Amino acid sequence: MRFDVLTLFPEMFHGFLSTSIIRKAHEKGLIETNVTNFRQFATDKHQTVDDTPYGGGGGMVLKPQPLFDAVDHLLQDASERPPILLMSPQGAPFTQKKAEELAGHSHLMFLCGHYEGFDERIRQNLVTDEISVGDFVLTGGELPAMVIIDSVSRLIPGVLGNHDSAAMDSFSNGLLEYPHYTRPSEFRGMEVPEILLSGHHANMEKWRREQSLERTWTRRPDLLKSAPLTEEDRKFLRMLEQKKRSE
Repeated sequence: MRFDVLTLFPEMFHGFLSTSIIRKAHEKGLIETNVTNFRQFATDKHQTVDDTPYGGGGGMVLKPQPLFDAVDHLLQDASERPPILLMSPQGAPFTQKKAEELAGHSHLMFLCGHYEGFDERIRQNLVTDEISVGDFVLTGGELPAMVIIDSVSRLIPGVLGNHDSAAMDSFSNGLLEYPHYTRPSEFRGMEVPEILLSGHHANMEKWRREQSLERTWTRRPDLLKSAPLTEEDRKFLRMLEQKKRSE
């Protein structure tokens, strides 16, 4: 997987790319990340990348020319045009399903803006996807780009030491993940559920599924509307509803 990031602040990515799982993925050759300062593609002597908006208003707007030229330069030898992602609070919400979709590509490009926003011609004629990581506003698109790179990288075979880790993450099966425990089995009077110590794998899997269902029902009931549920799952959820009504 190749990631191309266009930003005015490439130094923000140094720590992110050189630590933890992302660093190991680069060392293994599983991912490649190129961070480009698109200011170098500005054509005037001051390397201007923004200007005041037509019609007035506060803030500065990123000009189309530096970004269009930067994308053309980076893709001049590409066999096909990759998805070009604009980090924007106006974009579609980023979800695990979107991460899985993006992981199916071999090349992704990120446009990270600053200031008031982008010239609309960038949105209309350069970008393929506008993505938001939440209903809030950040100083720039760098942090959202890191979030997506991290999320997508986890889905690339070989990046995680345990292939099952990504498959069991929250949202991967439409539900929140079940609780985890490790040694010691008793800590300050708090004990690990007995079923996890039983060695009975079928019972443990049933417990984990029910815990995942209950946690989703309690914290994110909206997810249950689209989650793939079995009849056994629905029976368990009905039991939770009845229990709640009787309390």
